[in-house]
Amino acid sequence: MLKKTKIVATVGPASEKEEVLRQMIINGVNVFRLNFSHGTHEYHKNNLETIRKVAKELNVRVGILQDISGPKIRTGELKTPFELKKGDKLDFYREKIIGEQIATNHYKISINQSEILNMLKLNEYIYLYDGSIRTRVTAIDSEKIETIIENDGFLNSNKGINFPNTKINIDIITQKDKDDLLWGIQNGVDFLAISFVQNAHDIDEVREILIKNNATIAIFAKIEKFDAVENIDEIIASSDGIMVARGDLGIEVPYYRVPNIQKEIIYKANNASKPVITATQMLFSLAKSKTATRAEISDVANAVLDGSDAVMLSEESAVGIDPANAVDIMCQTIIETEKRYPYNKFNDFENLDNTDKIMRSSANLANDLNASAIFSLTSSGKSALKISRYRPNMEIIAVGHSEKTLNSLSIVWGVNPAILVNKSSGLTELLKDAVKSAVEKGFMKEDKCYLLTAGFPTGVEGTSNLIRILEKEQISYYLK
Repeated sequence: MLKKTKIVATVGPASEKEEVLRQMIINGVNVFRLNFSHGTHEYHKNNLETIRKVAKELNVRVGILQDISGPKIRTGELKTPFELKKGDKLDFYREKIIGEQIATNHYKISINQSEILNMLKLNEYIYLYDGSIRTRVTAIDSEKIETIIENDGFLNSNKGINFPNTKINIDIITQKDKDDLLWGIQNGVDFLAISFVQNAHDIDEVREILIKNNATIAIFAKIEKFDAVENIDEIIASSDGIMVARGDLGIEVPYYRVPNIQKEIIYKANNASKPVITATQMLFSLAKSKTATRAEISDVANAVLDGSDAVMLSEESAVGIDPANAVDIMCQTIIETEKRYPYNKFNDFENLDNTDKIMRSSANLANDLNASAIFSLTSSGKSALKISRYRPNMEIIAVGHSEKTLNSLSIVWGVNPAILVNKSSGLTELLKDAVKSAVEKGFMKEDKCYLLTAGFPTGVEGTSNLIRILEKEQISYYLK
């Protein structure tokens, strides 16, 4: 395992071909993101099948993250694009209209979710075209919201809108999202990324849909709204993972706050043993260039050093000129950064339960023994997650009873979800199967020292309570 921080890469027109996906996996991709803001179910199904085919041929485990689009708020249709100047007036009509210029320096438009206009107050801001145009509310009446433009900009139809001062309190799960969720359930995706999360209720709503359909999929909350930052503790508690989505977040909060917010969210997610992805414009130059800027390389390195479980490529791999090259640059940056990584965080986090204490002791003991690897026998994946948060400076090899559990660990820092064994009624039988498989696959050698964690009784979630040191004598015993 060359790197411990994982890479998530978005699939798109530039990377959908089998040979490109294969090279991306070889270069270091651990999880592929399917972006449901674009494409049909048939399109994503074809990509999913190709990824699984290539991963099987390469004999590696690759996770699938389905990114649900959510209620993207956009401007309506315009008769012609607007060339807006500072000081121009822009009126937002409550009824659906075709946007047009109505006088010198005066324009009118509508938006696709007009109910949000009811929540605006005087002097609040509306950002257009993904943050490039800022307007301020100057008057409100029953027909429209009047605003003034505060910087020059060019506006087209159907462009994104942000409300950085307004708690919009809308249902973030649209009918399209519900249809997409059912597709994800039917096709066995490993992770769900939920857009525009505001609070824990939004996560609970998705969880209810999964429960009704007898599905268990890890839910990642995308933190891209100012109220999500305010409610981050309850969101982390309700989620299975977090994505720091810095694109919209940099519009919703002052851009200069984003680095500190990123660090705070990553620490909180680490403390809660929830995997965290840092995303958006990490190597943005690679969408159009073969080389990244020095600042972008530093951004990836800092996200790694902050404690990210994974870093993500978006446009770089979806529509970039060379997706495999983008993955390679990100991978090499991670490898170099991890040479000075702050490993062995044994005293950095709270003990939330007894399993935390066992896993901290395991990671600490493995470090004292200079063990070659830690083997985590896990039914749910939680024990491997909890070992990971202490960031031991050796590989964590997960041994599980189900493909689903192992796939869920493909995004977790330092965990190689490599070994699948049958369920066993006895601990000795389970250890025998795990050791035999580890030796056969080349993860264990008889002249090395390893540490193994397991639970007793076996196969019961949350029972990790056993630590074994495996050296030549013990390995030989289980092999015989």
